[in-house]
Amino acid sequence: MGTEVREAALRAREAARVLALATRKDKDAALTAMADALVAGTDRIVAANAEDVAEARAEGTPENVIDRLALDAGRVAAFAQGVRDIAALPDPVGEVVRGSTLPNGLQLQQIRVPMGVIGMIYEGRPNVTADAAAICLKAGSASLLRGSRSARRSNAVIVEIMRDAVASAGLPADAIQAISAEDRSTSTDLMTARGLVDLVIPRGGAGLIRTVVEQSTVPVIETGTGNVHVYVDADADLDMALDIVVNSKTHRTSVCNAAESLLVHRAVAEKFLPRVVAALQERDVRIHGDEDFQAHDGVDAATDDDYATEYLASEIAARVVDSLDEAVDHVRRFSSGHTEAIVTGSLDAARRFTMGVDSAAVMVNASTRFTDGGEFGFGAEIGISTQKLHARGPMGLTEMTTTTYVVTGTGQTR
Repeated sequence: MGTEVREAALRAREAARVLALATRKDKDAALTAMADALVAGTDRIVAANAEDVAEARAEGTPENVIDRLALDAGRVAAFAQGVRDIAALPDPVGEVVRGSTLPNGLQLQQIRVPMGVIGMIYEGRPNVTADAAAICLKAGSASLLRGSRSARRSNAVIVEIMRDAVASAGLPADAIQAISAEDRSTSTDLMTARGLVDLVIPRGGAGLIRTVVEQSTVPVIETGTGNVHVYVDADADLDMALDIVVNSKTHRTSVCNAAESLLVHRAVAEKFLPRVVAALQERDVRIHGDEDFQAHDGVDAATDDDYATEYLASEIAARVVDSLDEAVDHVRRFSSGHTEAIVTGSLDAARRFTMGVDSAAVMVNASTRFTDGGEFGFGAEIGISTQKLHARGPMGLTEMTTTTYVVTGTGQTR
C-alpha cells in the first residue's frame, strides 16, 4: 500500500473516532458551514472546473461526459443546497432499529452506529465530492475521496473549502480528505486498505465498478450502471406515456436514471409509435428499433448490443412486445437492475411488472428521473446501489451506517 493512502486512512480513523461521538448539533453546524463556504467559494470552484473542462475537451472527451464534469454557479448552488438538506435530516446514529426484553431479563437493542472510514472511487461528477463528504459526515464517518483525474482541480478546491469549513466548526478537517488522482495506484491502494478503510463505494462506468468489485479486499457496495427501461402497457394513457418517455430520455441524457430502452405493447403500438418517434426525433434522439419502429423514417435497426447499452447520450433502443410478460422478460435479460418504469392504468399490470422486473427502483406512471436520493427525500445521495445486500437503490444516510447490539443486564450469567 502506498504511503499517501495509508497515512490518509490513519488520519481518517482518528477523525472518525471524534465524529462517532459528535452530537447532531455539532455535525449540522459543520454541514451548514460547508454549504455556506461552497456558495462563497463558487467563483473559485467554477474557475478550477473551467480548467478541467478545457483540458477534457482538448483531449477529445465526448460531450455527454463533459456534461457530467461541468459546473456552473447553478450546479454549485444545487449541491450546496444538498448539503443543507442533509443537515436538516434526522441523525441516523443512535436510532434503535429494534429492541426487546429477553426471557432472562436482558434488554436487547440494535442501534445504528457509524461505518467508520468510507472510501469513494468515482469518475467525473465533482458534485459527488460534496455529496459524499456531507453524507459520510452526517452519518458519523470520515471520507476518503478519490475522484477522477479529469476533475482533479475541481475536486481539490471543493475539498479544501469543505475541510476549512469543518475545522471552523470544531470538527477535525481530516474527516474529509482527497486522494490524489494523478496515479491509478491510489485507487488500488484504497481498494486494498483492509483494516484501515471500512467500506469502498465505486461510482462511475461499468469498467470502474467491475474493477473495484473484482479487485477490492475492502467490503464494497456496488453502484450500478443504468440500462433503464420504460414500458408502455396496453392500458396506458398515451398522453401520459409520451410525457414520461420524453422526460425519462431527454431531461438529462448523461445520468444513470435516464431511459435507455423503450418497450411498447402491440395493442397501442399503431397509435403510439408515430407520436413517440416524432417526439424523440424532434429532440434529436437517435432511435435503434425493431421492425415495427423501423417502419418510421429515420429509425435504425436495433441489435442485442443496442438493447444492452447504457447510452448516456441522445440515443434509445426500442421495440414492440406482444405482452406484459414479454416486456418483463426483455427487462430481466437486458436491465442492469437500476430503474424501470411502467405506464399503465391497470393495477394488476403494475403489480405484475413491479414484482417481475427485479430492479432497485420501479416507477409506476412516473419518470425514471425520479430515482435519486434528493427526489426521494434523502438529501443528496452517495450513489444508487444495484446490489441486494445491505443497501439497494438511492443510498442516503441510513445506508452509510452499520449496527451494534447493545445488551443491558442486571448481573445475568450464562
